[in-house]
Amino acid sequence: MKSDLAQPSYRTFLMIGSSVAGFSSFVYNLFGYTIPAAFWVHMKEIGAALIMIAVFVFAIAWLLKAKPHKKPKRYLIKVFDVFGEEFRIEGIRTEFKTHDVAWSFMKNYKISYPLYNFALVSDLPNSEKMTIFRYL
Repeated sequence: MKSDLAQPSYRTFLMIGSSVAGFSSFVYNLFGYTIPAAFWVHMKEIGAALIMIAVFVFAIAWLLKAKPHKKPKRYLIKVFDVFGEEFRIEGIRTEFKTHDVAWSFMKNYKISYPLYNFALVSDLPNSEKMTIFRYL
């Protein structure tokens, strides 16, 4: 005797196949369209908010990093001979209050004394040595 349970029929395959196809279609639509559509508006807003937060964090970090430094109160011109030794030329001005004036004098000294080198230096508050700003 043959049992109906032993041999699957086409109806059984059709029922199981259509159930699986219907369920998979439902899951595909649910996770592919319905849920993303419901949260897409919120995700766009969250993404825009994250970008704005990143911009503000960058701007604040940049402002804190780019604080104006303390400018020196006086600038000195150091004279060096051809051997690199510090030298003193009598009659030239070597102390200035502004960078531009010191730089201008230093350029004129280089034209007047071509065999000497000149360094524009200043004593910064957090430094142990003199800091060279320009060298001719």
